[in-house]
Amino acid sequence: MRQMKTRVLVLMCIAMLLGYMPWYSFSAVATYLAQDFNLGAGQMGIILSVFQVGYVIIVVFTGWLADRIGPRKVVAWATLLAAISSTAFLFLARDFTSILVLRLAVGLSCGAIYAPGMAFLSSWFEPKERGKAIGAYTAALTAAYGGGYLVAAPLAASYGWQAGMLGTSIPVFIAAIIMFFLVHDKPQDRQPTEAAVSAPVSIIEPSTYGGTRRTLRAAQMLISLAYMGHMWELYAFWGWIGPYYVANVLHGGFAEAQAVSIGGVLSALVIFAGVPAVWFIGSISDRIGRLKAIIIASLCSLIVQCIFGFLFGRPLSLVVLIGLWLGFWTIADSGIYKAGLTELVSVHRRSLALGLQSAAGFSLTIISPMVFGNILESVNTRGVDPTAATNWGLPFLVLGVGALVAPLATLALRRLPEAKLLSRQRH
Repeated sequence: MRQMKTRVLVLMCIAMLLGYMPWYSFSAVATYLAQDFNLGAGQMGIILSVFQVGYVIIVVFTGWLADRIGPRKVVAWATLLAAISSTAFLFLARDFTSILVLRLAVGLSCGAIYAPGMAFLSSWFEPKERGKAIGAYTAALTAAYGGGYLVAAPLAASYGWQAGMLGTSIPVFIAAIIMFFLVHDKPQDRQPTEAAVSAPVSIIEPSTYGGTRRTLRAAQMLISLAYMGHMWELYAFWGWIGPYYVANVLHGGFAEAQAVSIGGVLSALVIFAGVPAVWFIGSISDRIGRLKAIIIASLCSLIVQCIFGFLFGRPLSLVVLIGLWLGFWTIADSGIYKAGLTELVSVHRRSLALGLQSAAGFSLTIISPMVFGNILESVNTRGVDPTAATNWGLPFLVLGVGALVAPLATLALRRLPEAKLLSRQRH
């Protein structure tokens, strides 16, 4: 069984790595898209936000659907749709409106992958090893984000933005093949027994840890609220790190093509820094407890986030070094919120609960990139290409301040009886 579990986890991580590469391909080629379609910083922020709208619109429905037809099927079909919609961008992007619609389509497709994928892995892995498994899956997601920058930016600098976008779309078809033909459901999950079908909806008995239905619901809400604070910071940071680094490199005197390529590679390195982080901190949370791990990771991120934008124009080595720190810590606790929620809900509602939490978290990612873009535009010349902006301090500060919600909500959760379910003794 352990060999089967390892094989499933490896295949799911590969599918995630390939399937999510289009996520930040738009940011990676932002300079060329802004020029070709005359897009300002505010419009760029709206495009980044509408992508998240697609995710939020679909994630709850697909969570509900995954509980009924199985999460693997949902992930497989969603991956195929992501491949088709991301490829369509190359041929159908014509103006600001068409770009909005096309990125919305990609967001809708991607929204049906991550949460059902975690529910699928939760059926294979027990709580004592679930933090590590979901951490590995989130690490693959993080690597996909970095891969989008790493592949798209250099291709765009050499051959145009269409080549950059295509380079991140083709791998998604391979991911779909993996999900349809190589990944399989856990054997006992294929044919539910009569006992399983007739099992009670909730398998968590509050009396076993001293809680009540009310405190259980409060715990579920608080861990999701903490996740919202985490997501406010994370996705705006990832979405804008590319233009920020390109702006830094341009400010240093490099030519545009060099700046786009170098900025894309640096952005990829920052995101790749999070790959070991989510696996490592997820594994640590299996040992020290979910809540303690969240508090440590969130504080290590948000404090530095508040000063990051004020480093614009400083030596590039310093900006990269601090960016790598943020790349590690901004994502480090992401899988822990998911693993923790699976331990606070019935197995029969796991996909739906994860979908609801994802919708709550990603609803903030609709707002934060747009807020970032509007603030950036307000403190620089309006309508300017964002890579020509020079004042970045306030937008990044807003991300750090908003992220305070994560440790504050986690501290509140520690006062509830349900904190025992998320402690190391539980695992």
